[in-house]
Amino acid sequence: MNLPVPFSDLIVAGEGGHPALPPEVHHLPHLLEMEAEDVLAAFKQSQQADFTRIIEDLNRPGNPLRTILNQLAPLGMAPVDPHRLKALFLDLHEHVMGHPVWRHPFFLRVFEGRVTAPQVVEFALHYFNQIKNTRQCVALSLGRFNGIDERRHGQASERVSELTQIVLAQLIADEYGVSTHEVSGYPGMAQLFGATTHIVMYRQLFEGLKIPFAQQDVPLLNGVADNVLTQRLVAGDPAFSPLESLASVGLGMEWGVPEFFTLLLGGLIRFAWKNNLQLNQRHLFVLTAHVKYDVLHAIAVVLATSFHCQSADDVHAVKNATNMLMAARHGMMTDLYRHVFGEECASLAEIDLAPGYRLTDGRIVSALRRARQNADAASLADPVGYSRHPLPFVLTA
Repeated sequence: MNLPVPFSDLIVAGEGGHPALPPEVHHLPHLLEMEAEDVLAAFKQSQQADFTRIIEDLNRPGNPLRTILNQLAPLGMAPVDPHRLKALFLDLHEHVMGHPVWRHPFFLRVFEGRVTAPQVVEFALHYFNQIKNTRQCVALSLGRFNGIDERRHGQASERVSELTQIVLAQLIADEYGVSTHEVSGYPGMAQLFGATTHIVMYRQLFEGLKIPFAQQDVPLLNGVADNVLTQRLVAGDPAFSPLESLASVGLGMEWGVPEFFTLLLGGLIRFAWKNNLQLNQRHLFVLTAHVKYDVLHAIAVVLATSFHCQSADDVHAVKNATNMLMAARHGMMTDLYRHVFGEECASLAEIDLAPGYRLTDGRIVSALRRARQNADAASLADPVGYSRHPLPFVLTA
């Protein structure tokens, strides 16, 4: 059996003798020499190219995706317009990827390698609470699409709902490491309970950091709890529409993750290299897997989202929903920065946030305040101070 090779042994000499990563580690070979802003630009460009290729391929005769989408036409849905779809994607993609959360000081500091072993452990432990709790949000969103509550598409409503459910179900399958099986080949109980979920992948990081299993679960920091609750609320609370729910688990979660996980990956490789730590691909697989899968997730969800974006108001609702998610994530990373580094960094309210990223209503503010009151004190690192913790949102004046 081949043992996983430490990252320090996988780094090779690229052009001019500069360090390079092989493609099985990352598709950006010179990641360790790039600036964070260049990483963000590279992901924006690659995601736009991936989506553009898929959209342009819709014009090809016999394209199987086009065949599926054309099934909606006899039910009264207008045929898919690739040009409109591309314009919608570029508009929403630019909005999401332009948010300051993807340039958060936490990601920048880790990427630069300015982190110690105890700080890496603290980050890994507390970010795990984000990984564990937000996976169910996709399931919450899936349940919002049905044949009872909303029929915005007339006769095509059932099929649109079904296609949306299929996309979300595939995301859930990817997150939980499960797949479909023939009845004769259905796995046993041990295989079902032992599926390679993203949670299991993350625990492999703990193996590399030598954190015992019994010490891997810790109470939630205030900012992490707010982010978890925000994602669950927008996905499942009736105060938010199914379209907002879909936007929250798709565009709001998926597009930026490959970029900042790449920053974390580069920083941890630098950290392991500098400290002669035997971190290998198995230990950091949760980061490399997100880089690969979330690009596909994002494209699938934006296609599903396009079914429900029928007006300028719908596009505005999608952007506002992503703003809620990105604000909560920014608040989480700011709290993590304070806890991990013992220093302050600017909150979203303390920077010059562009008007387009400010929330246009206070529904999430009211919903989060209510949800805080129902949080189990035993799950919180600071149950006394949680209710007084500053909310992460910035509203329009």
